[in-house]
Formats: sequence, structure tokens, C-alpha cells
Amino acid sequence: MRWLWHGLESSRRGMELGSAVVYARWMSITRVDLQTTRPGSEGQRVPGGPARAPLPAPSASAGSGRTAGDPQAGEQQDAVERPLVDRFGRVASDLRISLIDKCNLRCTYCMPADGMAWLPKSRLLTGEEVRRLVTIGVRDLGVRELRLTGGEPLVRVDLVDIVAGVRADHPELPISLTTNAVGLAKKARPLAEAGLSRINVSLDTLHAGTFQELARRNHLQATLDGIDAAVEAGLGAPLKINTVLMRGVNDHEAADLLAWAVERGFELRFIEQMPLDADHGWRKDNMVTSTEIRERLAERFVLSADPRERDGAPAERFQVAPVSDPGRIVGTVGIIASVTEPFCSDCRRTRITAEGKVMACLFSREETDLSELLRSGATDDDVADRWREAMWGKPRAHGMGHPGLGDDDFVQPDRSMSAIGG
Repeated sequence: MRWLWHGLESSRRGMELGSAVVYARWMSITRVDLQTTRPGSEGQRVPGGPARAPLPAPSASAGSGRTAGDPQAGEQQDAVERPLVDRFGRVASDLRISLIDKCNLRCTYCMPADGMAWLPKSRLLTGEEVRRLVTIGVRDLGVRELRLTGGEPLVRVDLVDIVAGVRADHPELPISLTTNAVGLAKKARPLAEAGLSRINVSLDTLHAGTFQELARRNHLQATLDGIDAAVEAGLGAPLKINTVLMRGVNDHEAADLLAWAVERGFELRFIEQMPLDADHGWRKDNMVTSTEIRERLAERFVLSADPRERDGAPAERFQVAPVSDPGRIVGTVGIIASVTEPFCSDCRRTRITAEGKVMACLFSREETDLSELLRSGATDDDVADRWREAMWGKPRAHGMGHPGLGDDDFVQPDRSMSAIGG
């Protein structure tokens, strides 16, 4: 089996493995041989990842056509037999599940002011379906962390129950939540007690008037109250703040936001605006680039490379020191430069929308429905196989064969960010 793993590792360095014929061979080989032939005691290397311990002996349920998402069958293996690998050797281990498409804000870079048609409740994944998908991901596909997103997940009335259920199934799984924090003041402690690990809060400004302009709602204080409640509940390990800078609106606040964040021990992450707005009004020549962000931060701070390995993270991290005392590190900041400095070659994310569709790439225009299988009596193995097939077809970058958001051949997805899940 060494030739298979070495071949996939080579593909990670840019060698595409090929067509659906290769995929079929990958599926058939791993389905049979990996359950009967084990690597030696020296361990093996999962494509795109660090060295792993040898695989344990197959459990009694391997290949049994499980139907109920049994979390005890081989959970948290160091390496799985058939991970979510794509044609370019990337392996997805970071699962993001959107719980709802609704949001209580209307941020200009994400949603229109009005007119959004929400999914009916009957089409949303149920709490039990979310738990089943997480179990399949962790036990069978190599998922190592979970992010719950939206829309705004706090709008989901059973959010605490979902978190508690996933935590009961997977005691060691990191579970995070992306939220605008409106309403978090009341839910932070119940979520912490349910087993949530940490949160990412979307916050683009510290000024009420600018908040109103960007979010089309007057909820800045509710967001700040939610952040305070999250810290008090122990969800700041670390608490991350996600910020999108919009030219002529809040781009002058970059250094102020960073000062505010490091003073409180938060990790601020600036995100380049991406073409995922519902109005399709994004223009590359009008976005604030990562270079501009660093220039604005340099007015008050000295940035130096963070010594920690990036390890597939979307943000490039920097250590932060005041200009007045460049030897004193006061915190870190990240910049997610999806447009100008894409990191697609090391992407490790797999996304499931609120209605149960796999989006192999954030900018994919093709989706693979898992909910139909979940609701038709399919086994866990059936669901896992369809999920693998979806990820095998993941495009090289930005929903196409090369990175290039804003290029002539880029086609913006029909879904806005709120309908995908961040």
C-alpha cells in the first residue's frame, strides 16, 4: 500500500492524480485492502498531514453498513482508512456545518437589505442529523475539529442542545462557533456548559454609526455585551474577532480595532472582502488588500512572523508589538488574504450547508446533497462514500482550475456567504 500513500503525497506537491477512473481505483483499493493489510510498525504518512501512528485493527463494525451514527466505533483514530482526500492530495479535516441561513444582521458584504428567502424549517438539518454527520466525519473520514456556523447560529433555537449532543458523542472534539454575538449575552454560559470550546465573533467596527451603516442594524452594544459574556463564561481560549474592512467605511479603524483586541487578549483576524455578497456588487479594485491592512497597522504596531506553524489555517499570523516598544510582544493578529494571497493548496476545510449539501470549496457552484441520504434510510457508509466523492471533485482553487477571484473566468457562486456558512 506504500505506493498509494506516496502517490497521494506527490499529488499534494502539485501532481493531479487524474480522473474518475483513478478515484474509482482509490475507492476500491481502500475499501478492500486497507481493511485487510496494515502498514508496518514504523507508522505511515497521511497525504497532506503529519506522520501518524499505525492504524489500529479494524473494528467489528467496519464496513457493516451502520445506520445510526455509532460514535464509539473507532472514534478519534489517528488516521482513518479513507479520508476526505481530493484529486490534488489535500485532506479535509476541518468540518464546518451551517445550522441555519437566517441572520439578524444585514451586513452589506454578505446580504441584501431585504428580500432574502429563508429555508423552511423542514429543509434544515435536524439536531440529530447534525450529530450523525459529525460522527460520520470524525469516525470514518478523519474530521478533527468542528465549526458551527450560519447565517447566525444563535438564531437556531436548539443550538445549545446540538452542542451538548455533539459533545456527548465526541468528548475530545474541538467545537467552535462563528457568531455576530447578538443574543450571546444570554446564551454564552449555557453554550459553555453544553461543551462549546470557543467562539469567533464577527465585529467590523467599534462605532455605533458605522455598525449601523455596515450591518443595517443598531446592535453594536448587544455584540459587545455578548463578547463580555463569552469571556466570563470561559469561551475565550482564545476568543477570535473576525473583521472585514470596507474601503471608505471602516478601513481607518484597523489599528484601533487591533489595539482594542490585544488589550483584551483577543486574536483579531482581518478578512479580505470576498465575492460572496448577495448583491454581486464586489469589485476587486475596491477591496482593502492584505498589503493595505499591514500598512495601516504599521502606523502603530510592529508586525513580525508568528513562529507557530500555520498548519492549514486560513490566517497568516503575526506577532504584535507597539511601535514605541518593538521588543514587547502584546498579542497576535491574523490576516486571511483569500483574494490576494490565496492558500488553496493547503485548504483542509469541508463545508455542509444548513440543508445538508456538501460544498467542497467555498466558491463551488456544484453541491452534493447528503440530506436525501440521511432521510431515506441510507447507511452511514453510504453517506460517507457520497461525502468522499464530493470532496474528491474539489476544484484546485476558487471554484475553478486556478486561483483568481475577480479574474475574467471567475464565476461568483449563486449563494451568498450567509447561505453557505462561514
